[in-house]
Amino acid sequence: MSIQRVSAIIKKETIQMIRDWPTLLMIILMPVLELFLFAYVGDMTLDHLPTVVADMSRDPSSRAFINALEVSGFFDVTQYVSSEGEVIRAIDEGVANVGLVIPPDFAGQIERGVGQALIIIDGSDSFVVQSGYSAAVAIAQVHGMRLMLQTAARMGMAGAGQLPINTSTRILYNPNIDEIVFLIPGLAAMLLQLIGVNTTVMAVVRERELGTMEQMLVTPTRPVELILGKIVPPIGLITVDLVIIILLGVYWFKVPFQGSVWLFSWLSLLFIVSGLGMGLLLSTVSKNQKQAQQISSVVMMLTMLLTGLIYPRSTMPPVVRLVGNLIPATYFIRIARGIITKGVGLTFMWDDVIALVVYGVVIVILSAATFKTRLD
Repeated sequence: MSIQRVSAIIKKETIQMIRDWPTLLMIILMPVLELFLFAYVGDMTLDHLPTVVADMSRDPSSRAFINALEVSGFFDVTQYVSSEGEVIRAIDEGVANVGLVIPPDFAGQIERGVGQALIIIDGSDSFVVQSGYSAAVAIAQVHGMRLMLQTAARMGMAGAGQLPINTSTRILYNPNIDEIVFLIPGLAAMLLQLIGVNTTVMAVVRERELGTMEQMLVTPTRPVELILGKIVPPIGLITVDLVIIILLGVYWFKVPFQGSVWLFSWLSLLFIVSGLGMGLLLSTVSKNQKQAQQISSVVMMLTMLLTGLIYPRSTMPPVVRLVGNLIPATYFIRIARGIITKGVGLTFMWDDVIALVVYGVVIVILSAATFKTRLD
């Protein structure tokens, strides 16, 4: 391998990248825009859900239960109706996301220990179901326990007012349960991979369309040298994007960076190389820029769905997890969350680091072999 030939390709790619300043500006600004969009609209926990109530009991017990729902902050009573049918109609019309139906003689039912209330949730929105159902169950349990203790106290039972088990909860790393703390490390990984794949795929395909790839065939440049020369300039550009994303996460979104900056930097470099290698591999099957954009869109969709960025991988079928293992972001998302959120070191991330190293080596070798075959 000739350092001189690699340096010449690096110089050529750098000049070409700088001359195409609109694309360069888009590559730098697009991750920032996507970061803000995901950060501000990606909160999946809903509160203040519009709620319609059919209180057919109208007694202190029913009003206390309604008040317990409102005080929680998850439900806002916007309308009172007279029947269950009107509740369902309000949800159908989009006036409310949640409905509460309290039967007649609710207070008497509570005194007999058989009180029941119907909570109807709009199932057309999965986030409403998740947030509304969990909050409603928790509030009903707490309110029911409070009523049970009050009843026991009135009856003069020993130990009234005390629960048999008291638990305390401590949430590590994210005590305020802030969604942005969970999202930022994963978003950094996803955006870095998308930039790497898009930049490499489009650069190679554009050269093939313009005919400059054929001009390079007459040079003594080897496929490995060509690949190295093509991935070095994007590494610098993606590194700039990484610094911008992390600085915005730490100083704008107030996400604490708990771990080693140097360890995160070196592992990020390894991840960037893996993403660029995957981009080179995908460029060998792309015949034009339109097809390259379609492939990049598929990679973006798979990255969002299969890597653990949004949905937990533990609940995915084995075949789906296997497909996710072919995406380098799967490993780096866990690494980024481990370093940024938990502050852990290599001792706790060996599996993912080794997997990323193996992935990077294999993908670069495979890209070189496939690229050589395509050139031949």
